[in-house]
Amino acid sequence: MEQPIYNLPKHDSAGEDESAISDCESVASGGHDSSRPVRKTTEGADINLIRSRFVCGLSAQGLKPYGVAIFRNPCKTVMAQARIQSFEIFARAVAKMRGGNANVKHVWYGASSREEIVDIIQHGFGYVHSNGLRLSPNDTPLESVKRTVVDKQGFRHLLLCRVIMGKLEAVPAGSDQRRPSSEEFDSGVDSFSSPKEFIVWSNKINTHVLPEYVLSFKLASDKGHEKVGVGGQHMRPSSPFMQFPTLISALSKILPPSDIVSIAKFHKEYRDKKISRHEMIQKVRKVAGDKLLFSVIKSFRAKKMHAIFKQAGPPATWMECSSIQ
Repeated sequence: MEQPIYNLPKHDSAGEDESAISDCESVASGGHDSSRPVRKTTEGADINLIRSRFVCGLSAQGLKPYGVAIFRNPCKTVMAQARIQSFEIFARAVAKMRGGNANVKHVWYGASSREEIVDIIQHGFGYVHSNGLRLSPNDTPLESVKRTVVDKQGFRHLLLCRVIMGKLEAVPAGSDQRRPSSEEFDSGVDSFSSPKEFIVWSNKINTHVLPEYVLSFKLASDKGHEKVGVGGQHMRPSSPFMQFPTLISALSKILPPSDIVSIAKFHKEYRDKKISRHEMIQKVRKVAGDKLLFSVIKSFRAKKMHAIFKQAGPPATWMECSSIQ
């Protein structure tokens, strides 16, 4: 029986992915564990192969994922069916423009929270990706994993999406390019020889990107709230919680008053339900910058973590530190 897309794991998935080596060997040999259920898509991908490629891709970078759980987007609502039909129409149109090849790929998107996953499945990607949606190749998920955040149960969450890439152009890492350089191109890639990141421009995100699976997982390096990635690089901070007024107070000692006014406005819009939590966080990131937010949250965690974990229950206006990625 298929697991519903919204029933993301709240506990460790015992018995899944106990050995990253065996999964990598399965990919190398072209086989799979026949004891696991296989659900094929039109491109022949199945749950086992998705799991194996993911585990193998991270294992090659020295990371050890476990507790991997995969959920298929059932697309049963009228709007979901409409998105599929729209995707197929645009795929045919791009193929017609590009000599018969729409260049459709499966790629990873790293989500900041479980809530963001549900929001994307229900409503699309929104309008926070002004410089394009960053996605990782199917067999190299690391960059998307870096963007994920550990939830309270210790899980991170990714979306595996089918994407119409069309004709790609090289976009160097760190570029502030926000649209194709000409009508000759549809999407971007950081490197043709060894791609780590694809870019779908903002005006095409909700027509060229179709979320098909949610993959939830844990990393061995996350135990004890340690965030260490490849080469000892620190991953972005996660729980505990930080009250939003506390964050604003800390930022007010560093940022100019005009920026603090903007951040307070975003928070009010969120409380008034004019914008989503994810949109508020992205707006705050844009004003304050990830480096400063990382520093403020890290300092907060060092001083307040013990006291916060003793508090009875988080108010509704608390903001997860883990959401500022």
